[in-house]
Amino acid sequence: MIRAVSLTFASLTLLACSAQQSSEPEVDWSQETPVDPNSVAGDYKGITGNVVYERAFSSEFVTARDVEIWLPPSYETAPEKRYPVIYMHDGQNVFDPAASKYSGWDWGVDEAMTALIKSGDIREAIIVAPHSIDKWRNADYFPQKAGELFAKDFKAAMPEFDVQGLRADGYLKFLTAELKPFIDGKYRTLTGPQDTSIMGSSMGGLISLYAISEYPDVYGAAGNVSTHFPLAEGKLVEYFKDNLPDPKTHRLYFDYGTLTLDYNYEGYQDRIDAALLAAGYERGVNWTTRKFEGHDHSERAWRNRVHIPLTFLLEGRSLDGGEEK
Repeated sequence: MIRAVSLTFASLTLLACSAQQSSEPEVDWSQETPVDPNSVAGDYKGITGNVVYERAFSSEFVTARDVEIWLPPSYETAPEKRYPVIYMHDGQNVFDPAASKYSGWDWGVDEAMTALIKSGDIREAIIVAPHSIDKWRNADYFPQKAGELFAKDFKAAMPEFDVQGLRADGYLKFLTAELKPFIDGKYRTLTGPQDTSIMGSSMGGLISLYAISEYPDVYGAAGNVSTHFPLAEGKLVEYFKDNLPDPKTHRLYFDYGTLTLDYNYEGYQDRIDAALLAAGYERGVNWTTRKFEGHDHSERAWRNRVHIPLTFLLEGRSLDGGEEK
């Protein structure tokens, strides 16, 4: 099942990506990655642990939205303990399969975190997951300064692209100036960039990379899963190669699959990887890029491998899985 998109220019991005690969064999969009019951997240369809809901969280910068907060197992029993935080986009798809609107599966972050903590492989952490709003998702997640810099190119590739409608700078202000202070004030968090990460998939991967580039003093690591780079023949790659955070103080995780929309990603990710090398990033140290054969563009696939970016973000450690590029 292909991810449904409601924004007009969002659907155009899918067409633009496949059109750019017209010389390649036709993609079989019917291929689906099954959930692996033996993965760290497993195949439990429910919520594991304690999820707190902040309903209709208001903002000066974006449309009000629900925010889900997963608290680690010791939160209630260790009142002196403080925790690192990972911010994850598309929060309705992170913990609860009943709320996940695309593939009928969530990312299984709650299951993966519970298992990794129990095994001692990662430190406990709080996961903060603001929902996306269908009407505004791509406008919130499209890197705004890149859109402004290459507006003519994006308009040519996607005729309904509206540079004036981009809202990512406001979305990042919501995260950094409103949501993060609220979370730090209400919950026992470790507040520095070395303990604050951000992660998302597809357009959520783009906004995660944009966030750590725009606010390197807030976010110390970013998980960029199945990142949607191909727009306008990779103009986003051109933007980010000149706007990466300092490799001396930041860590970056990238991955992609080989089926459905991810089929188009490898060449663009190779270009980002070259930029990372040129900027001074070191594979397996402060950066990893993974290719997952047989993984499609869905929560099912991301669930199967979510333990890998979680461990990288929280521990700076690269686990086995996929092919390191």
